[in-house]
Amino acid sequence: MGFAKSPLRGIGSGELMLLMVAAVWGSSYAVAKQATQQLPVLEFLALRFGLTFIVLLPALKTLFTAQGRSGLAVGGMLGANLLAVFLCETFGVSLTTASNAAFLISLCVALTPLVEWWLLGERPQQRVFGAAAISASGAAMLSLTSPAELSVGWGDGLMLLAAFLRAVMVCLTRRLARRHAVPALTLTAVQSGVIAIGAFVLALVRSKGALASLPSGAGFWWAMAYLVMFCTVFAFFAQNHAAARTSPSRVSLLMGSEPVFGALVAVHWLGEDIRPLGWVGGLLIVAAAWWVTLPQRGPMPAATVPSPP
Repeated sequence: MGFAKSPLRGIGSGELMLLMVAAVWGSSYAVAKQATQQLPVLEFLALRFGLTFIVLLPALKTLFTAQGRSGLAVGGMLGANLLAVFLCETFGVSLTTASNAAFLISLCVALTPLVEWWLLGERPQQRVFGAAAISASGAAMLSLTSPAELSVGWGDGLMLLAAFLRAVMVCLTRRLARRHAVPALTLTAVQSGVIAIGAFVLALVRSKGALASLPSGAGFWWAMAYLVMFCTVFAFFAQNHAAARTSPSRVSLLMGSEPVFGALVAVHWLGEDIRPLGWVGGLLIVAAAWWVTLPQRGPMPAATVPSPP
């Protein structure tokens, strides 16, 4: 077939979905920033993932089977991990500069091969480590275009922890998907429920039962609809789908292109300015993501072979 000689033959449908997720999540920062100006962070997370859970309720019908019950345990574990990621990211950004946060969360790309080796016992290919280093360097260039000085504090520590937890989540999804054939939508529904409940409980504790009232403006609800349908339902489904079909390092590196899409949205929508060094860093991230998707020489490792539907 003609595709056999295509230079893009290393990119499968799952990896293309991951690039789409990176683009959607890159745009989500501006949307979420505007939404959280109208609703506190914990209430915002509870609402966002509560609505996602409601949208995905039909996918929970599989929980009445033996396979579904195992999916409940898997989704609960991954949902707790993801809740921790969101909490660390949200509060970390509030305690450090945006440039520090962008650099530190992007270290997930560099941490994933090491976590993959640690949790799965699979040593990634040598070029994966090289691509991770290139991607981290590009993220540093993007962050250093800000005049703010890099500093180490509680916010930096939380962002580094979020990057580590992101890497753990990708690897756990891969490992658990081998043992439990859980439909991606069911897994996303359970994760969303766990995050919604966790954020709601934390909001109750923080506010001592006096939760903030919901905004009535149409702009807020359009933003929420975009975040729920595209940045959560589609994005989590695509990530869960792809994580079970390709290596964690490739997942992380493809998702590492997220800051580039975020920069494009910031420039064209919010009118922010990015210096030439920042664009060079963005190109390095894209180059690293492209490099890791190139066809491998020799037989493809079993870990990257797509599992049957």
